[in-house]
Amino acid sequence: MLEKADVNSIINTLYEKGVIDNNVIATNNKTGSTDGIVYFLSERDEANYVLKIDRPHQIALTEQFLETYQHLKLFPEIIFTDPAKAYIVYTYITGTTHYNRGLKINWLTILVKELFNNYEKYVQTDKWGRLGSPVQSWREWNYRSLVDTRNDWGSLLSIEDYNRVESIFENISKHEDQIVRYLLHGDTGVHNFVFYERSLVGVIDPSPMIGPMLYDFTYAFCSSPDDLNLETLMVAFDLLHHEPIERSRLIEEVVFQLYCRIGICIRHHPHDLEDYLKAWEYWKSV
Repeated sequence: MLEKADVNSIINTLYEKGVIDNNVIATNNKTGSTDGIVYFLSERDEANYVLKIDRPHQIALTEQFLETYQHLKLFPEIIFTDPAKAYIVYTYITGTTHYNRGLKINWLTILVKELFNNYEKYVQTDKWGRLGSPVQSWREWNYRSLVDTRNDWGSLLSIEDYNRVESIFENISKHEDQIVRYLLHGDTGVHNFVFYERSLVGVIDPSPMIGPMLYDFTYAFCSSPDDLNLETLMVAFDLLHHEPIERSRLIEEVVFQLYCRIGICIRHHPHDLEDYLKAWEYWKSV
């Protein structure tokens, strides 16, 4: 854990390089879910920048991702990256994460049009998954998700339900040779969306990965328990610049993502569990 003196040293360095003014105050953000240490850099009681301190490898990945998509207004702008990759400074996006987000179809529409439809194909590797720890195939990524999630469910999931999810995993894995690799945000959940006046204005904390566009889309759709219905899904999917797929396959992708999301919910957001279980019953009937 960095000491306050180290943060002050960073602030002095940023001032000497002309990145910030000399009256900036650093406030530790203890509420975020991101790895590393995050400080808000404020001037006259108004946050202007975010200072993120993390392992050099993680800082390099964040920098690579934000530079790739620097033309997209939903992402913060890089102000400065430490040459040793000990920290990165980027613009602060005013708003709140997770809450006061308005209707799902509204923010999902913005995500599709301003983010997902602008994703770039990634041809630099034949691997999949996290850039920091890639796997050999998309099937392997999904299998790890299946196994990691299974124990989280505990007794909530019947053996029949699990067998169905395992069958869905096999079905969606059959399409691997048709999948196009994209550079994805990798954690497109409401906890990483910034809302202002009930509208989506920013996306933060990328966990860069290589995968199909459909992954980030279904992840976002399943990242909150509200409006998890077929109508919302189809309206948003029709806006996505994605090759045509059968509706049954899209539904299977959503059910698999929802299964994994409920595992995350059990661990980190138990207050949402009741609504998620209602959604689970709904999608089983679909």
